[in-house]
Amino acid sequence: MIEVNDLHKSFGDAHILKGITTSFEKGKTNLIIGQSGSGKTVFLKCLLGLFEYEQGSISYDGKVFSNLSNDEKTEVRSQIGMVFQGSALFDSMTIAENVMFPLRMFTKQSKSEMQDRVDFVLNRVNLDDAHHKMPSEASGGMQKRVAIARAIVNKPKYLFCDEPNSGLDPKTAIVIDNLIQEITDEYQITTVINSHDMNSVMEIGEKIVFLKDGLKAWEGSKETIFKTDNEVVTDFVYSSELFKKVRKMYIEENQ
Repeated sequence: MIEVNDLHKSFGDAHILKGITTSFEKGKTNLIIGQSGSGKTVFLKCLLGLFEYEQGSISYDGKVFSNLSNDEKTEVRSQIGMVFQGSALFDSMTIAENVMFPLRMFTKQSKSEMQDRVDFVLNRVNLDDAHHKMPSEASGGMQKRVAIARAIVNKPKYLFCDEPNSGLDPKTAIVIDNLIQEITDEYQITTVINSHDMNSVMEIGEKIVFLKDGLKAWEGSKETIFKTDNEVVTDFVYSSELFKKVRKMYIEENQ
């Protein structure tokens, strides 16, 4: 579990995060949503330890990150897997080499042990025949699956995903969503996803934190988001006619 308490972050006179308190649960897909400029990216980078913050705390399974020694912070970072928005694969490496990279960085495993682990995770994301391909030979959906394989190869306790469906067609996006949820449940990872995609919210939003102007405006689940009367949330969620119709159907069915 990741716990956030009264988190504040500023850049100069710009107060970006204004006292966010929430938690992200183990074995669940936790989504951070909100409009552009709401503070989602800054929040995610604070969670990753990339930004220092002026006030508040972030705890990983009860350990307050800012109170840890440098070695202890390195240990926490080694337990984090990251799926970047653009996949961020190394163009000069094969898919297998990309996936193996974290093992070379953070473990002392033998080459055969690393290869076995790479084989396992590539098989887990249904890419067991892609070892020798280059990233340029892979579709956008394949690249995202490679990025997920790389993120979980070191058996992380925490998985962060920044807009994992960016640039994907709706069908492929659903495949990626389902894969992330399956892996989260299967390995009991604390997964945090930064997203603006309402389809992802409705597919896998077990815990949703909605940010507005640097504040936590609402939190709940994909089930309760249909029931809220919070105007900030409903304006965002039901900005499309499709979701307005879905909400109307949901309300009628549950009256």
